[in-house]
Amino acid sequence: MKLALIGVSSLLVAGMGIVAPRVVQSPQAPPGPPSPVVKSELLFEKAPFDSVHASTIVSTKEGLVAAWFAGTREGAPDVGIWTAREVNGAWSEPKEVANGLQSDGVRHPCWNPVLFETTPGMLTLFYKVGPDPRRWWGMTRTSRDAGRTWSDAQRLPDGILGPIKNKPVRLADGTLLSPTSTESPEQPSKWRVHFERSADAGKTWTIVPVPAGGGPPIDAIQPSILIHEGGRLQAVGRSRAQRVFESWSEDGGKTWSPLALTVLPNPSAGTDAVTLQDGRQVIVYNHTPKGRTPLNVAVSRDGKLWEAALVLENEPGEYSYPAIIQTPDGLIHTTYTWKRLRIKHVVIDPKRLQTVPMPDGAWPATK
Repeated sequence: MKLALIGVSSLLVAGMGIVAPRVVQSPQAPPGPPSPVVKSELLFEKAPFDSVHASTIVSTKEGLVAAWFAGTREGAPDVGIWTAREVNGAWSEPKEVANGLQSDGVRHPCWNPVLFETTPGMLTLFYKVGPDPRRWWGMTRTSRDAGRTWSDAQRLPDGILGPIKNKPVRLADGTLLSPTSTESPEQPSKWRVHFERSADAGKTWTIVPVPAGGGPPIDAIQPSILIHEGGRLQAVGRSRAQRVFESWSEDGGKTWSPLALTVLPNPSAGTDAVTLQDGRQVIVYNHTPKGRTPLNVAVSRDGKLWEAALVLENEPGEYSYPAIIQTPDGLIHTTYTWKRLRIKHVVIDPKRLQTVPMPDGAWPATK
């Protein structure tokens, strides 16, 4: 119990003529709301590689699995795909599960892994291999034991890249919709968003383009897909226009509206987003037009009015390329690049998120 001396009383200690201080109990400050962050941890402290980037995370019947690319530096030939599994509350040691070694002995770097259960119990690792993002191609490996072991690598058909950074979604009719994009070979390259649909659990895919709008083209890549009431779809992601882009579909992803810009800033850095079980939309992104800090979480009911929810990182450095999912217990899990040295994992309780509207896209000042 905290005590404080408040003034001096006029009472006399009986028989002694001594003035005694009046001791009163000070009011207790009401407890603040519980933090929405349930856990914050690095997936590993030591590793046999110098640089990491572009993580992905998935929930399986046996727990969480994460993957990322790592090697000497981004784009170096020794960059491979590494994974870790959460076992009994702790992450396993990183393990390389894919590399870019070709039959002629040439080794290309690997890029942007994406983990997704294409069918129940069938975990698919999508990733890219190639000298750079303008010349890479799509690859897959599959696992039937929650990421313990993996099949041989399979190359996707020409023109099919798979999810370029962020996870696919499964629609109500079972269709898989993969968010993807291309970067053209000329300099500066043209960035274009498209989607790949599969009605047979990923055995075959068809390409769905995004039409050009009437104004100057918006260079954009790396979409995420959100599912709204009535099956309406929204794609959001990275652009060169210093703002997060969006596109909408009214027919289950068969056609899309031309790209437009939201009020959310974007420094041409990767984002990710997820639709929660309660219908809210959550995006993780760098709320800045330049640099890769801070890293923020925003929430929306309708995909239009976004509310500030949480700052994951705001120190100098790079905190980027997030991935986000919601597990069956309702918790949100996000992983992201931490200074290009580690992958960080943060668990969020969405029921504890206290949000502030930001209709003009300005993050509210910290009190």
